[in-house]
Amino acid sequence: MNGTSDPPLTMKDMAALAGVSESTVSRALADHPTIAAKTRARIQALSAEHGYTINPVARSLRSRQTRTLAVVIPLFHDKAQHLSDPFFSLILGHLADAAASRGYDMLLSKVVDLDYAWVGKAVETRRADAVIVIGQSLAHEAIAAAAHRGTPVVAWGAKVDAAGYTTVGSDNRMGGDLAASQLLDSGRRRLAFLGDRRLPEIAQRFEGFVEAHRRRGLTYDPALVVDARFEPEEARRDLLPLVRGAVQLDGVVAASDLIAISMIQVLNEAGRRTPRDVGIVGFDDTPVAAHTNPPLTTIRQDIRRGAELLVELALKLAAGDEVGSVELPVELIVRGSTSSD
Repeated sequence: MNGTSDPPLTMKDMAALAGVSESTVSRALADHPTIAAKTRARIQALSAEHGYTINPVARSLRSRQTRTLAVVIPLFHDKAQHLSDPFFSLILGHLADAAASRGYDMLLSKVVDLDYAWVGKAVETRRADAVIVIGQSLAHEAIAAAAHRGTPVVAWGAKVDAAGYTTVGSDNRMGGDLAASQLLDSGRRRLAFLGDRRLPEIAQRFEGFVEAHRRRGLTYDPALVVDARFEPEEARRDLLPLVRGAVQLDGVVAASDLIAISMIQVLNEAGRRTPRDVGIVGFDDTPVAAHTNPPLTTIRQDIRRGAELLVELALKLAAGDEVGSVELPVELIVRGSTSSD
């Protein structure tokens, strides 16, 4: 117990005693539903045991909205990838519009050092009301841990069973299937898959690629699977051995438009033409896709709607509401990289 001659306990003291963050203590004592019932009960019991109560003025200050959303892009898988990547530029623009329409600002950060503190830092230091993570990178467990601690966080990425946190993303398996099917149905049989399968979204796109083959009684060649990186120069280095090697290919499913464009360039330098020699399908349908030579066939994600949902769900989580994950449909956009018509 806290003796009468001792200074009163602070929120920081209670957080240390409970082994949680100060924001978790505050939410637990407010009986906030985003904190697990067992955790709320334990913190409330500790509070009663030590005679701790929250100063109502301090609570008012703490509960004041910042009107800011933290947007975090984790790039643990590829520190060289730039925020100028067309996909990032597109989704960040739509996020800014969606946040501004609700009277919110954005606090943007790129994170390349993997630890468990980065997800909830902006909320716990009261610089933001909620966190939007763009891409799961290699941080699936860290995001889930932050959500379990009570951080209002929603991630753009793959819908994963029992993820432990809210996601908004595309039907990546269907996208991979549509991309491979477009090439297989045109008679191409030696398809490459290009993309870092450590990432949940890319792994699901590869699953769709495999399923398209399986459904037709075909098998893919593992020698044509390259865990290519997203940064263009690194992607080119990853792809050169595939083009220069003895393994033949006549089609490519790329996990992003940038990887697809890098592949077109590498093939051109090797004297092979798209789509005459190799048909190529990208993923995202970023603005640059329609202006490549040839224009890029790609899988369109509804990134505008995705951004709107990210903001909507993040704010609902901050308000203590329960929300579910959302998986958006994708669409095949056929252009010149798979057809000479």
